[in-house]
Amino acid sequence: MRIVVAVVGKARHPALAAAALEYERRAMRYWPLEVCEVREQRGGAVPPARVRELEGRRLLDVAGAHARLVACDPAGRAMSSEQFAAWLQHEREAGRDVCFAIGGALGLAHTVVEAAHLRLTLAPWTLPHELARVVLAEQLYRAGTIVRGEPYHK
Repeated sequence: MRIVVAVVGKARHPALAAAALEYERRAMRYWPLEVCEVREQRGGAVPPARVRELEGRRLLDVAGAHARLVACDPAGRAMSSEQFAAWLQHEREAGRDVCFAIGGALGLAHTVVEAAHLRLTLAPWTLPHELARVVLAEQLYRAGTIVRGEPYHK
């Protein structure tokens, strides 16, 4: 199993970048994790739908054809930390690669959402994409501790 977090752009806020990096490092103790930052499309004169489409293509290229694509989407399925850990462990036992896609400032392209095996909400609110990356990384770390029965998750 391999887990890929495909995210549009780099974190611009230093504290959020540091938090994401810290939780991604922690999660790597439990899961084979790779983070792929795809180029953010500059808006300018480009319509928002076209920006999402171009960024979506980049995310789908990172995901590849064989990974279980998970679209991080506010309208997606909610899971408790325990449910998420169990789902991730099931994917590991099945030998599946998983790719989590986090859209840019304008969200995910329709093509990414449609291609996804699972739409997952990270919160009932819309999160800035930099914060969504932190939340996902922390939950990947937490899932690892839950699966191993470690005390982080109380």
